[in-house]
Amino acid sequence: MDIECQIGANRANWDERVDGHLIAYDVDGFVDTPTRLTSIVRADLDAMTPHLPDRTPAGLTLVHLQCHIGLDTLSWARLGANVTGVDFSPKSIEAATDIARRAKLCARFVESDVDHAAEHLGEQFDVVYTGIGALPWLPDLARWAQVIAALLRPGGLFYIRDSHPTLNALDYDRPDGELVLRQPYFAAGASLRYDDGTTYADPNMVLTNATTYEWPHSLSEIIGSLLKAGADRGGVSPTDGPAHLQLRHRRQTREPRAA
Repeated sequence: MDIECQIGANRANWDERVDGHLIAYDVDGFVDTPTRLTSIVRADLDAMTPHLPDRTPAGLTLVHLQCHIGLDTLSWARLGANVTGVDFSPKSIEAATDIARRAKLCARFVESDVDHAAEHLGEQFDVVYTGIGALPWLPDLARWAQVIAALLRPGGLFYIRDSHPTLNALDYDRPDGELVLRQPYFAAGASLRYDDGTTYADPNMVLTNATTYEWPHSLSEIIGSLLKAGADRGGVSPTDGPAHLQLRHRRQTREPRAA
């Protein structure tokens, strides 16, 4: 199966997740509580604040790649950012747009895969943001990093918090509890097929579009892709929990000198 068909299968899977996630994420509670922020954004705000102008997202333009139904995106809107959310799932974008309307929040949601996001948006942002669980769904990190560079305003901030790639390679079914790699850690040029038919947000949900495809990416590939795309400076930091790393970088404020 070619990559486009695999991405199509993933899109159908994420479309089908939306109705269950609207319940599992307590969207009604989010809408009805104007001060509510998602736990992810609360944590990421603490990490990002030292790197933001005036130590606040208020007034900044922020684009959220792979935003799903937009609760994290809209949390940034509640913090004063001018937000745009991007996702390849049309049903997710429809839901995010409706949540913004119900919550009376100003936000734009655009249906697009990551590879074509810069073309669809046609502008640059102060902050490019990606949340947990995004990278394994992308087959090409070189293209991902190029899109981030195209979307990021000179001097802007890119931020991601995601699982350390080692966690995605571990064998979680071993009865002896030993830490053993089961899946590839380094990019192997091929996807990994899963037929779980459920979702992390609600393990009781049974999905008709059960088959998904993910791509392994090592930490060196992630950071190397950003550096090759023009990252100026940044950092990699462990969070309080063992499961995630924070990555951030600023785009160069000027073009590099010719050799």
